[in-house]
Amino acid sequence: MLSLIIAFCVTCATINALDMIKYNFDKTVDRTTVDSVKYGLRKVVFKNENVIPLWVADMDFETPDFIIEALKTRIDHPVFGYGFRSPDYNKTIVNWLLSQYQWKVRPAEVSFSPGVVPGLVMSVLALTNPSDKILVQPPVYFPFYATIEGNGRELVYNQLVNTEEGYKIDFDDLEAKFKTGVKMFIMSNPHNPVGRVWSREELVQIIDLCEKYDVLILSDEIHADLTFAPYKHTPIASISETAANRTLTFMAASKTFNIAGLSTAFVVIQQKELLKKYNAIMDAMHLFPGNVMGSVATKAAFDQGNDWRLQMLDYVKSNIDFVEEFLQKHLPDIHFHRPEATYLLWLDFRSFGWEQKELTEFLINRAGVGLNDGVVFNPGGDGFMRLNVACSRELLEKALNQIKTAFEE
Repeated sequence: MLSLIIAFCVTCATINALDMIKYNFDKTVDRTTVDSVKYGLRKVVFKNENVIPLWVADMDFETPDFIIEALKTRIDHPVFGYGFRSPDYNKTIVNWLLSQYQWKVRPAEVSFSPGVVPGLVMSVLALTNPSDKILVQPPVYFPFYATIEGNGRELVYNQLVNTEEGYKIDFDDLEAKFKTGVKMFIMSNPHNPVGRVWSREELVQIIDLCEKYDVLILSDEIHADLTFAPYKHTPIASISETAANRTLTFMAASKTFNIAGLSTAFVVIQQKELLKKYNAIMDAMHLFPGNVMGSVATKAAFDQGNDWRLQMLDYVKSNIDFVEEFLQKHLPDIHFHRPEATYLLWLDFRSFGWEQKELTEFLINRAGVGLNDGVVFNPGGDGFMRLNVACSRELLEKALNQIKTAFEE
């Protein structure tokens, strides 16, 4: 009897193993044959079309097969007229938020945006007035700055503090800035580029201060699905009813499943008046139709994509391990805090004492590697470069060896 039980268990395990699809992230995909920003604009950005491009925050991995199949099915229908997002689309998003973050959201509280940044812009226009103060936490994702200053609002900094344990929020400074009349706070959670996943305790402190000084929160949570265990992402709006009533949360499948070019994101707004104002300006700008293919891809990603996502995160984590070991062995003067989320490393070159222009030119022209210049992330970015490790190990190793050789020479 025991032998039969063992045989049955082995058979079940074998079936389960066969059912589990193993995805290949080692494949190097040629992206030079399409109009890819990361590869096609190297000469424009770096004045060198031969650099290894590890800058733009998209992945070199193939978009998952189940998304491609869903797109092919839609393409098989020969008409690409105006479309709409069916009730099932919002239900898919609601189910994803519940399964991943235990966040209960109603379908009616989910609205559309043609990307996170356009959604931020629409929110700034809908919910603030010209010259209003809007706060960010640099060094932070640089489109935030244009979103604020490009629309006639005043930019306010609450600079993050770089400590031995990682980046932290200066809450004394945050409160001091809120006291000056800040109307809105655009936050990055998980934070791009420093890789922090803000803890529940930190989020509660933020909410308390925003409630005290009547500050609206625009939370860019596009990297939420890229959080590494044991860290857990908490949507700030999920903390409490108080938080939900003053927060607009922006998310997308784009970073996680490599479909950024389909210009599709979503926003969760649980306070009815805020939702009404957001929808009104989206309607006025005629942005609601969106991209038919983006909706198809997003639904396929959230319906079928969790296994792929977990395998991708394991591969990215192994790439981060590789960079960490390589730098410790060959370039110990280059440092970084391990990211708690994202496939972006915030590399610290300050120990070399170089001017930023000298550093960037060295990496481009001597090492032949294209990274994001830290200064574009504003205060706290001088001496830093952002490295994207969502690529094949072969390409990453080649880039690191070129940096190593350049320093040796």
